[in-house]
Amino acid sequence: MPSGLMALIDDVASIAKLAAASVDDIGAASGKAASKAAGVVIDDAAVTPKYVTGLSPSRELPIIGKIAVGSIRNKLLLILPVALLLTAFAPWAITPLLMCGGAYLCFEGAEKVMEMFGGHEAEEKPVSDDPAHLEKATVSGAVRTDLILSAEIMTIALADVTDAPLATQAGVLIVVALAMTVAVYGAVALLVKLDDIGLHMAKRPSRSSQAIGRGLVKGMPGVFSALSVIGTVAMLWVGGGILVHGSHTLGLAWPAEPIEHLAHAVGGALGPLGGVAGWTITALLSAVLGLILGGLIAVLLHQGLKLFGRGAH
Repeated sequence: MPSGLMALIDDVASIAKLAAASVDDIGAASGKAASKAAGVVIDDAAVTPKYVTGLSPSRELPIIGKIAVGSIRNKLLLILPVALLLTAFAPWAITPLLMCGGAYLCFEGAEKVMEMFGGHEAEEKPVSDDPAHLEKATVSGAVRTDLILSAEIMTIALADVTDAPLATQAGVLIVVALAMTVAVYGAVALLVKLDDIGLHMAKRPSRSSQAIGRGLVKGMPGVFSALSVIGTVAMLWVGGGILVHGSHTLGLAWPAEPIEHLAHAVGGALGPLGGVAGWTITALLSAVLGLILGGLIAVLLHQGLKLFGRGAH
């Protein structure tokens, strides 16, 4: 009996060690996968505040909460099952799908650049006299946009763990989904409330508090403008990088190998700063390629829509 008990304890200990190792694997893989999706996350955080701009301050946090819940549903109920099915039955499709998402990011980034320079009119916000209807339309639009960005985040994460066991893949995707959602919408909630925090501080008796509060109120428009630029650059850099890496994975030497050779050459010439310089060259060229390709897609799409619209009359 004692020997049976000891064997059972040994089995439990072995299972516990295996579970701990799995948790460690999931944690390490999640961190690595999340870092690769950082560019999309930056864009997600930069895009979301526009959905509460101009709405009642009392509804800003509830709306962000609703969008966050929708984002979790997107990631866990829609994207996660599809991603695991792809890994199990069609792993060859992951790279092409990732490249499609990269092309979409390039298109979105190029559209934003075109809007900055007056290329075409920006997307209009939903208009309604009913606040409840406006809020519902705002949340629906934000969740639809989040579906694309979330799919890209999850696919990037999945591409980094395709060789791992299915349980590890599922664990990594769940961790990434929850962590990214909390990070993005937590940051957005803080950003949209910083001006209110500034107003509150400006009314305090302390002069230093008043100065900080006024600085926050005056500085927030610039912060949102900077976020918009950073998000656009991140879209082009990440989208272009996905296309460069994906084309190389599919067996094409161009443009990945010339970019890699140039990055190594510049990095080798700059010694201690070589790593940073090489990364900067790669990111810059990826963004330029993303802008060119995204611009071509945008022009073709808009011209096609014009022709289709004319044909419908």
